[in-house]
Amino acid sequence: MFLTLQDNDKRPIYQQITDGIKDLIARGELREGMTLPSVRQVAGDLGVNLNTVAVAYRQLQDEGFVTVRHGAGAVISSRSARPVDQAALYKPLHTALTQLVLSGLTGREIVETVREQLAQLQQKGGTR
Repeated sequence: MFLTLQDNDKRPIYQQITDGIKDLIARGELREGMTLPSVRQVAGDLGVNLNTVAVAYRQLQDEGFVTVRHGAGAVISSRSARPVDQAALYKPLHTALTQLVLSGLTGREIVETVREQLAQLQQKGGTR
């Protein structure tokens, strides 16, 4: 698993870890049934506190992305097992679209940007 943290990122470290793992899942680099590295290993690899990684794993579990099996670690959950809250899904999308509109992009430019980003995401992991 390859994660990097950004010093200039305003998100807390645990959120960067959570979002990084979600990105790996979305790209298909982490698939259903795969086991995440231990909290200790990720903390050591990233040079962060064990509790920081534990918080990220707990958040992933709360959101249904991983299942924690004591003794076996954190395992990527199936997509169908994840609860879907449409409003929660669309809120960050709405925020991002608002930012793009406010930056002066046209609707056509925004749609093209979204298509490009989706194609990159699908290309990296082969997901559809």
